[in-house]
Amino acid sequence: MQSKFLLPLAAAAVSFLTACSTPLPSSADLDKLTKDIVARSFRAEGQAQLDRVNPDEDNLLCSQADQSGNTIDEKLAAAVEARNMQTIKAPVDGKYLGDFKEGEKIAQSGSGKTWTDKADAANGGNCYNCHQISKEELSYGTLGPSLYNYGKMRGVTNPNSAESKPIVEYTWGKINNPRAYNACSSMPRFGHKGVLTEMQIKHVMALLLDPASPVNK
Repeated sequence: MQSKFLLPLAAAAVSFLTACSTPLPSSADLDKLTKDIVARSFRAEGQAQLDRVNPDEDNLLCSQADQSGNTIDEKLAAAVEARNMQTIKAPVDGKYLGDFKEGEKIAQSGSGKTWTDKADAANGGNCYNCHQISKEELSYGTLGPSLYNYGKMRGVTNPNSAESKPIVEYTWGKINNPRAYNACSSMPRFGHKGVLTEMQIKHVMALLLDPASPVNK
């Protein structure tokens, strides 16, 4: 009677051990499988395009470094920054600041970049998701530094003056493509990736740098 029950158990044990002896898929195999699943799950529609599943060279480099728990080496970081710096262009009309009231609306808005957003619809900047900007806003993220008094602390009393030019140009570049200054910055490349228009970036610039903006009061 005992053998009657032991034989099936032995067969199950052999089957289990055989299954366990099968080589596990490699990390590369799992990565490929994941990419294939993601690629089949996404579609290009509205403002959501396939660049989300096909990262550019810089996004891929930084993502791989982050996954491995490392940082990219200094030489490679310098190359990434130089490459992104080349993408930053001055405003077409030479004017860097718009309307700070419009800038506040953009900073507050997290709309855009979804399948249901029309391709030509305006996006928000969602700036408060990562930064404190004005004292009136009580809910904000801390992933990025506080931007309250951004212009005031940097001595910008006249954004059009020669003295203010370096910080104005830096801020413009930082919003357009932050990877020009920090190779693996977590900040969105608002101008470079077309998240915000040039005019929208001007409005956000005014929010940060216009002495009349509540941010600098």
